[in-house]
Amino acid sequence: MSNIIKRDPYAINDILDDLFKGYWVRPMRLFDEQPETQTIRMDVKESEKSYTVHAELPGVKKEDVQVTIEGNTLAVSAEMKKASQEQEGDKLLRRERYYGKLYRGISLGQEVDEANASARFENGVLELVLPKKAITAARRLAIE
Repeated sequence: MSNIIKRDPYAINDILDDLFKGYWVRPMRLFDEQPETQTIRMDVKESEKSYTVHAELPGVKKEDVQVTIEGNTLAVSAEMKKASQEQEGDKLLRRERYYGKLYRGISLGQEVDEANASARFENGVLELVLPKKAITAARRLAIE
């Protein structure tokens, strides 16, 4: 019973504290301003023998995608390069397209067999088929 806190509904300090809690901590955004960093969106499916990953990478060329597998960790990175199509006399009114480096790392439930993994890139979607490593049973060590 000692953990019960009595709250006074007429205490003005509590009301103001609740109202402004976190107000100065949150970053303020102007109108339709987008965050400057983008993330790679992924769908991950699991079957008995493998993981299947679909990652959206619109506007990225196949040569600019890197996939790294280490144990049960998957890392996908890519670079979106800016096309220089600006002509003299053009005035840029708004830029919403992202250019730069993207990175996403995830941990899977089981280690992946890197030697048998496959990757395919088509229409801005990276498809990875990652077979699971066979789980070895624990071996009992004889003491001499």
